[in-house]
Amino acid sequence: MEDAILILRHIKVENANAVSGITWGFPAITNFMGFVHSISRTLSSELNLKLTGCGIVSHSHQIQSHQPKGWGDHVFALTRNPLNKNGTSPSFVEEGRMHMDISLIIPVVGDLYEAGDVTEICSRIRDIVLTKRLAGGSIWDVASIDLEEPPDDIKGMTIYIRKQMKQLIPGFVLVQRSQLLTEHSEEIRKKDPESDDLDAWMDFSALKFKAERKENNQTDDNEANWSYQMRPGKGWLVPIMMGYRAISDLYKAGEVARTRDTTTPFRFVEAVYSIGEWLSPHRLQNFEQMLWRYDAQPDSGWYLCKNNYNPQ
Repeated sequence: MEDAILILRHIKVENANAVSGITWGFPAITNFMGFVHSISRTLSSELNLKLTGCGIVSHSHQIQSHQPKGWGDHVFALTRNPLNKNGTSPSFVEEGRMHMDISLIIPVVGDLYEAGDVTEICSRIRDIVLTKRLAGGSIWDVASIDLEEPPDDIKGMTIYIRKQMKQLIPGFVLVQRSQLLTEHSEEIRKKDPESDDLDAWMDFSALKFKAERKENNQTDDNEANWSYQMRPGKGWLVPIMMGYRAISDLYKAGEVARTRDTTTPFRFVEAVYSIGEWLSPHRLQNFEQMLWRYDAQPDSGWYLCKNNYNPQ
């Protein structure tokens, strides 16, 4: 049970990483969870406060990309690096960058009265946040920081939640909808037993058109009527990266050469993808519906970020 709610309102981020695995358009959930975890480590050592999750609200974003022909595929706007000594362009890795304005809702465990004055705690959190990077991007402003203990009674809690949700508008909350992917995967397997989860996932993320031969076509030019194929499910559904899956054994600390951290056990992993949905905050009934939390299972090899949103 959380003791308080920390809300970082309108965090302005420049040049954040817009690529998450094989998807692009918004940072992966792991970027935000890692950011909150980094703040939590500092607060835990200084004030004995622990941050246990993260709700993500996007108010606006600007991806650094363009369409060279005015239509078609987007191309990332890349930086021009200095020339080599022989006058040629150096090799580089393509990077997708974006600016964004977001708010984070973070549950806090710990005694606020024991930690000190709330105003001083918020000031300290601001100092910490402005020294961090979020998804590789630079944080240049935070509009406000609120740290409050929610009411204990049901009526007071309901009013408090509705008030906070309205203050997050305009904006959209990212929640998990993995169940839709499971249901769609089962549906397409009935039609095509050889299909897999990747085929189902691509139905949510790919732009698809279907060609139907024109009736009474007597020519050999194979003319067809092209129709747009609606994506499965309803709502603003998007592909997301939500964690990692182990592809090797768990090695002891320092056993694998050239690792960044020689004091922590190490294993090789691959990204895990699922489906998310952007919702207006006023559609949520409580904070728990928007919160993402770690769900690490080293024995089974799953390292995920999970959200318990229930559309009902």
